[in-house]
Amino acid sequence: MRFARLIASAALSGAAVLATAAVPAQAAPQADRGPVGALCSTTSADFTVRNVSRPINHQLLTVTNTGSESCTLLKAPLLGFDDDQSVGAQAVEESAPQSVVTLKPGQSAYAGIRLSSADGSGENGRNVRTLHVFLDSGEGSEGGPDSIAFPKGTWVDDSAAVTYWQTNVSDALMW
Repeated sequence: MRFARLIASAALSGAAVLATAAVPAQAAPQADRGPVGALCSTTSADFTVRNVSRPINHQLLTVTNTGSESCTLLKAPLLGFDDDQSVGAQAVEESAPQSVVTLKPGQSAYAGIRLSSADGSGENGRNVRTLHVFLDSGEGSEGGPDSIAFPKGTWVDDSAAVTYWQTNVSDALMW
């Protein structure tokens, strides 16, 4: 009987370990992501946006720290299109990295922009010319926007989304 209880106890412990391992990893809350230094500002950053071949309907947003000090990027960039009065792309929460992204002078970070739904289900589609990039301070935007020209023929709809800042291109474009 004692042997049977040991086997049952081991089986339950093993099942608990397997159940824990099967739970998808969730991004740590912002407070648990380590120390945050000076926040990056649009005045000490250079932004570019370019088309990518994959995934479909995506572009890559790159930010480069042009300042003389390291700075930290929080969450995802806040994006506006043309003359929109509000943020035009929702953040892809599943793309949150395990830690904040800190850039030394001259270093870059990346965010993937999904412009429209691949299946055409998005609504209010339109051509856009200008991207307004705000940086998240944790309590809204940090400073004013940086406005850059979209590549010619950029189409967005209501399904537009943007990833959190990533340290490499492939992570930014996998969402």
